[in-house]
Amino acid sequence: MTDLASLPIFEAEHKGYTLSTDRARLDIDRIHAYLADDSYWARGLDRALFERALAGSLPVAIYARNGELATFARIVTDLAVFAYLRDVFTLPAHRGQGLATFLAQAIRSHPELKTISSWMLATRDAHGVYAKAGYTPVPHPEYYMSIRKPDERP
Repeated sequence: MTDLASLPIFEAEHKGYTLSTDRARLDIDRIHAYLADDSYWARGLDRALFERALAGSLPVAIYARNGELATFARIVTDLAVFAYLRDVFTLPAHRGQGLATFLAQAIRSHPELKTISSWMLATRDAHGVYAKAGYTPVPHPEYYMSIRKPDERP
């Protein structure tokens, strides 16, 4: 089994921004702060729990020319047939540049992810962003099931 941390670094360019899977470039403090304080899906996320989730995922970040973090996501995957894109956010100063759409498209070109036949994500409010990257509503939603957190609203 391939260790996600040992995957080759993948990079791509878009409008002066650089997408990278290089873990060494991640600003863990900034990423955790956004997720725990500003996101609707991970509000209050414990730092140790985030780091554990990150260790079991492929991180993807987009950086501005000056090296500043612009967009972040992580991919939960078996590196064979399934990948779940999650925790995607773009910091306010970089919104409107198409970065989340670019990330959702470009990451599928990563050599270790080319065999993935089932990509999924969940979003409350960015359906249009991901539709531009080829995502569609799941066929046969009646087949899918989940377990909700006790405090999660329907």
